[in-house]
Amino acid sequence: MTVALVVLAAALAVLGLCQGAVWVAPGDVLAALAGRGDSAIVVVQWRLPRVVGALAFGAALALAGAVIQDQTRNPLGSPDMLGIDAGAYTGALLVITSAGSVAAGLLSGAAMAGGLLTALLVYGLSMRSGTNRGKLIVVGIAVNAMLTAINAWIVLRAELEVAIAATGWSAGSLNGLGWDDLSVPLLVIGVLAATLAVLSRSMNQATIGDEVAVATGVRLRPLRLVTVLAAVGCTTTVTAVTGPIVFIALAAPQIGRRLFGTSGAGLLPAALTGGVLLLIADVMSQLLLAPIALPVGVVTTAVGGTYLLWLLILQVRRRTH
Repeated sequence: MTVALVVLAAALAVLGLCQGAVWVAPGDVLAALAGRGDSAIVVVQWRLPRVVGALAFGAALALAGAVIQDQTRNPLGSPDMLGIDAGAYTGALLVITSAGSVAAGLLSGAAMAGGLLTALLVYGLSMRSGTNRGKLIVVGIAVNAMLTAINAWIVLRAELEVAIAATGWSAGSLNGLGWDDLSVPLLVIGVLAATLAVLSRSMNQATIGDEVAVATGVRLRPLRLVTVLAAVGCTTTVTAVTGPIVFIALAAPQIGRRLFGTSGAGLLPAALTGGVLLLIADVMSQLLLAPIALPVGVVTTAVGGTYLLWLLILQVRRRTH
C-alpha cells in the first residue's frame, strides 16, 4: 500500500505540474524537472512549490490529526474540531485588522500563538475535573464555535479591504506559494515529524493501555505533552502559511488505518494518506473551474463535510447495535 500511495502521489504531482493557466505536456514537465526546456521556470519556480507544499502540508495535518485522535481515542478528535485552526485564524485576524498590511513572519507568529493558546484553553477547561477524553472533544467543539463567531465579528467590523484580505486568507489556499514561503515551514514540519517518529514506538505502547505502557517504561505525561505540542505545531505552521485547511487532519488518519489495516497511532499511513488527499484536493481545485484556481480549502470543506456526515452515521450505528 505504501508503494501504491507513493505512485499515486507521483502521478498526481505530475498532473498538478501540468495543470495551470497554460497546460504543459507531461514530457515537458519531466524535462523541466531535469533543468531542460522552455517551461523550466513555470514548472520549477511557480508550480513545483505548490505541489511540494500540498504533499508536506497534507502530511503535517494528517500527523496532527493522528496524534490528537490517538490521545482522545476518538475519530472526531482533530485539530479542526478542537478549534486550533480557528484559534490560529483568530491570531492572524487580530494582527491583520490592527496593523493592516503585515509581514508574513508576523502573521505566521500570530497564527501560531493563537493556535497554541487555543490548545491550552481547551486542555485547561477539559481537565479541570480530571482526565476525560470525551469532555476534551465537547469542550473543543464549543471553543471552536465561539472562536468562529468571534472571527466573523472581527471581519464584520473591519474595513472593507482588510475584511476581503482576511476572508480570502480564511479560505485556505496553496495559490501563489513560492520557495521562499516554504523553506522555514518545511524545516519546522521536518523537525516535528522526526520528533513524532522517534516517539512513535512509545505512542503505540500507550495505545495498548496506560498500565502496560507504564510497566514497559513509558513516561505518559511527558509523552502526551510533547506529542500534543508537536501536533499543535504542525497545525499552526500549515495554517500560518495557507490559512485554515480543514478535514485533512480529521479524515486522513482514519482512511490511512483502513487502507493499511494498522492499529495504534498509525503515523506513517496517516502522513502518506494526508499528502495524497491534499494533493488530490489541490488538483481538483485547479480543474473544477479552470482556468480559475479555487482555494484548496473550499474543496476540502465540501468533501470533508460529506466524510464527517458518514463518520457520524457510522458512530451512531455502532452505538445502536
